[in-house]
Amino acid sequence: MGLIERTARALGFERRATNPNDTWAAFQALRTASITPESAQSVAAVYGAVAVISEAIGTLPLRLYKRGDDSRTPADDHALHKCLHREPNEHQSSQEFIEWMTAAMLLHGNSYARVIRGNDGQVRALIPLAPERVNVLRKGDAIGGFDYTDRDGKRERLLPDEVFHLRHRAGPDPLIGQSPIQAARSVIELALAESQHGVANFTNGTKLSGIIKMPGKLKAEQRESLKQSWQTQYAGASNAGRTPVLEEGADFVPLSMSLEDAEYIAARQFSVQEVARIFKVPPPLLADLGEANYSNAVQVNRWFVTHCLGRHMAAWEGAISRQLLTDAGKRLYYPEFSAEGLLRGDSEVRAAFYASGIGAGWLLPAEARKLENLPAIKATHYRPNPPPKGAA
Repeated sequence: MGLIERTARALGFERRATNPNDTWAAFQALRTASITPESAQSVAAVYGAVAVISEAIGTLPLRLYKRGDDSRTPADDHALHKCLHREPNEHQSSQEFIEWMTAAMLLHGNSYARVIRGNDGQVRALIPLAPERVNVLRKGDAIGGFDYTDRDGKRERLLPDEVFHLRHRAGPDPLIGQSPIQAARSVIELALAESQHGVANFTNGTKLSGIIKMPGKLKAEQRESLKQSWQTQYAGASNAGRTPVLEEGADFVPLSMSLEDAEYIAARQFSVQEVARIFKVPPPLLADLGEANYSNAVQVNRWFVTHCLGRHMAAWEGAISRQLLTDAGKRLYYPEFSAEGLLRGDSEVRAAFYASGIGAGWLLPAEARKLENLPAIKATHYRPNPPPKGAA
């Protein structure tokens, strides 16, 4: 049995692959703790992925628009617009509410908010509910209601139109969301095992183990006393570098293995990439800069908005239209996130974009200034370049 195999077995892994040349990739966990949203977030890559998605969604403006023939206008006077864009409840801003709901959806698969309506049926407030205290009630192939238990243990039955339900991609049940950490639990388990392995290595002075050879056979109490004495004086990072003093013919044979030799660093980096895959987050946004450079930074950001945030924005917009607007309101209003700020690129790219739009006639200078958050200027102050000589 090799050194790596002994280490893997000590950590609760066994070889399952038939290829004898496989090392760490050939082992599967024999015993793993239950993965919860709290334990999953102890993996830095998981915490970072949830944070970068939820924080990005939370900072995007979410507005309610009124449909027109050839135009759209923000429905500033609508009660739902105020709830979504400014103040969903008396305790949270719009950014805090959207960020919390998105993070809960990513970690639990579902997030919920109590819907408070006025006498006219319009939404006046959205109050978030802890997802672990919500029980979804089925009525045939539909959701019949929700049971919510508050912090004091009081249970309350809520009707479907009294709860705003945001869900991740459906799992076995099409009406109940499944979180990425549930769908790819083994990825999180492996990352946790690697983290625990690193803690154990550094706690024990980054040494794998060692053997104390004795010339004779020890009694049980002598063996235990020697073990405790050695661990107290020489084990642990705080005792690293100390010189052992052995008595009565004892000889210590170290079995040391660097973290690089164990491919520990590479395994940790691969776990970051695996977590990035299940959350669809570009690795550079999780501080994995191995493939990142200045020239592809804009493309990475665009990929993130298109392939990751796009799904979550569409889920928010669809859930709002379906659950928070009346039948008449759905025909007249629609919600939409504004992601232009994340897609603007650097100043040189934006300048070329504005110049081409103004030159082609489909963009006005005043509109370009508005996109750059610059104050409006009067038309008399704008002097376009004069046409070339000889032009009609």
